[in-house]
Formats: sequence, structure tokens, C-alpha cells
Amino acid sequence: MNDSTAAALDFEKDILEIEEKIEHLKLLAKDEDMDITRETRRLERKLNQHINRTYMNLSAWQKAQIARHALRPHCLDYIKAFIEDFTLLAGDRCFADDEAMVCGIGKLDGQSVVIIGQEKGNDLESRIKYNFGMAKPEGYRKAQRMMDLAEKFHLPIISFVDTAGAYPGVDAEARGQAEAIASSIEKCLQVKTPIISLIIGEGGSGGAIAIATANRVLMLEHSIYSVISPEGCASILWRSGDKTKEATEALRLTAQDLKALGIIDEIIKEPLGGAHRDVAQTFASVKEALVRQLKELQAFSPEELKQQRTDKFLKMGRHITAEF
Repeated sequence: MNDSTAAALDFEKDILEIEEKIEHLKLLAKDEDMDITRETRRLERKLNQHINRTYMNLSAWQKAQIARHALRPHCLDYIKAFIEDFTLLAGDRCFADDEAMVCGIGKLDGQSVVIIGQEKGNDLESRIKYNFGMAKPEGYRKAQRMMDLAEKFHLPIISFVDTAGAYPGVDAEARGQAEAIASSIEKCLQVKTPIISLIIGEGGSGGAIAIATANRVLMLEHSIYSVISPEGCASILWRSGDKTKEATEALRLTAQDLKALGIIDEIIKEPLGGAHRDVAQTFASVKEALVRQLKELQAFSPEELKQQRTDKFLKMGRHITAEF
């Protein structure tokens, strides 16, 4: 069983069956010295048809599954792909270092930037290390420290959002989780430097918006962004986990819904089949969007950047109130 099979989603079964047939044929041809060109081409055409048909008609719940896909690239993958000379910075200068919140300084296309991001990890060991991307108060206080650093040295901020939410444990609450998130949102609104946020997987609740109160908010095509997880919404509204799909639709958490509502500024198209199927193309698309948005924001003065951010979120609240 390969990695893609192990991480298969329920609606991808037909796709994976064809992929396995192609892989089996290639192995067979290698062992038996057979000519499989015609059959392989036929199966590849069939595979492309299945992928197109499946991914052109995804439901909100299916998009949520893709956003959580085990093989989807995470924060550190993007940093390694196109942030040059990245230096990791640690600690909140108060309590501890929170590894779920990755922070540092690097260069994007030659421009020095401050990076803030949530890292989920890609196997059991790393997921435990990064606490599944769920930051504690010290993580959000570290993010605030990075924002102060960015403002002091006039550096743009780029945040990679990928979390189911802030860590809900007793120890986090005891150290002021709610205050840390609120202060992080406030800090985002105060700094006089460009902020670009990109939701690369899940953007869950205050844990996400704490580092996503930005001049520009971008989303990958199959990522999600919401005030609560679909499972949490179902348990509160219907008191049943069986209603998770209905909750996902009701939350309007897809990139397409949020662009229509004016919550986000741009959708970055993913390779057919999701970001995990062609990470190189995903990295190229994300880098291009970030560089372009950064150049646009550099035309504004520090005061204009701050005011633009404030106006953006005030307008967002008024628009949604009028919508509903």
C-alpha cells in the first residue's frame, strides 16, 4: 500500500482503483518485458476523466476532507519550497516556545519577510511534536512578538493558516488562551506593515483569525475557513455527529462561498485532484500569488496599510449583517 492509497478519501475510490491498475501494469511490464503502451494510455485517459468528473462537482464536505488530507503540503513545506534563508525564531519571552506556531525571518523572491504559520506535522511523531497545529497561548504571544519585530524593521508579514482551532486544553485556558487570541487579532490590526494571510488547509475559529486579520486573505481552492469545525457545529446545533455534512454546507466555509461573501480576497487554484497531487505546481502558484499581492501592498504607506485593514474588517461585518 502506497502513501496515496493509505490516505485515500471515500469519494476517490474509483480514481485509486485505476491508479493501482496502471501501477500494476507498469510493474508487470518491467518483470515480463511487455508492451503496455496502448493499455496504459487508455487507463490514463479514463483516470483523467474520473478526476475531472469528481473534482468539478465537489460538495462542501468533500472539500473539507481534501483540506484535511494527510498528504496535503503544510506550513514548513511551503517555507522549504520558496522562502530563502529562513531563520527559525522561538519563544514568547514569557512562558515557553510553542512549536505549533512556526515563526521566523526569510526572503520571498529577494524581499525580507516575517513568517508566521501553523504546522500540523506529516506523521504521528511530528503531529505530536506540533500538537496537530493547535497553538497554545504562548504560540499566539510568539506571533505577536513577530509582528512587533516586523513593524520595527519595516518587514511584510506572511502567515500560513492551517489549524482546526486553538488548543482547547485546561492548561491553555489557565494561561489565558482567549486573551492571547484577542490580543493577536488586535496586534494584527495595529501593525503598520503589510500582512498577507494564506489559508492552506483548515482555517478553524479564533485559532485561525488570530493570524489572519490581514490586508489580503488568500485561500487555496480546496481549503476551508470557518468559525467552528463542521463536527463542532453539528454537535451544538443538532446534538449529533451524523449531521456533519449538513453542518458543513450550512457554514459556507469553502473558498468559493467566502469569496462571494467578501471574506477573502483571492482563491489560488490547485492542481486537478488537490494540492497533494502536484505539490510543485501548488508551490509555484502560491509563490506567484504572494509575490504579486506583496508588490501591490508595498504601494501603500504604513498608515494606509493599517487603515485599509481596519476598514476591510469593519466593511466585512456590515456586509455579512446585511446579507443575512
